[in-house]
Amino acid sequence: MTWSDFWALIDTLNGEATEQSCHRLAEELSRRSVPDITGFAERHAEALYRLDQEKFGTLPVVDLTARFGSPFPQSSDVFLYARCAVVAAGQVVWESVFFDVDKFTPYTSSERDGERLLYVPDKAYEMATGAKWDRSTRYCFESYSNRDGWPDLRS
Repeated sequence: MTWSDFWALIDTLNGEATEQSCHRLAEELSRRSVPDITGFAERHAEALYRLDQEKFGTLPVVDLTARFGSPFPQSSDVFLYARCAVVAAGQVVWESVFFDVDKFTPYTSSERDGERLLYVPDKAYEMATGAKWDRSTRYCFESYSNRDGWPDLRS
């Protein structure tokens, strides 16, 4: 799947990974070939991996504060869901955050949770084939897996 095809499919989300928009995307994807579904999963994992950087992961959650008003840090899950929300927002937003870290900040909000986007490839595969898919992708999208993005975590 080309990046252009990936972003065109992401556009069906209308900028947010809601239950309805992710279901719509999974349905659209399920009407394509299995290689397209796996290609989508690969592009999605790579898009998330590229966002897995310290400059984004160390931003606080924008709408929460910790004790005594100090910034509330993102957990690894919150950071993953924020990255999903950035991808769901589309190619223009995804590309823009690399040039301006402040453009990532709104996606750390508890209101912008993009977790549902993670399950779209699995759901599309199951809809297309009737079988569960125990998939792995070339890129690990789990938080802190991009060693180049987290130079202090290198061992």
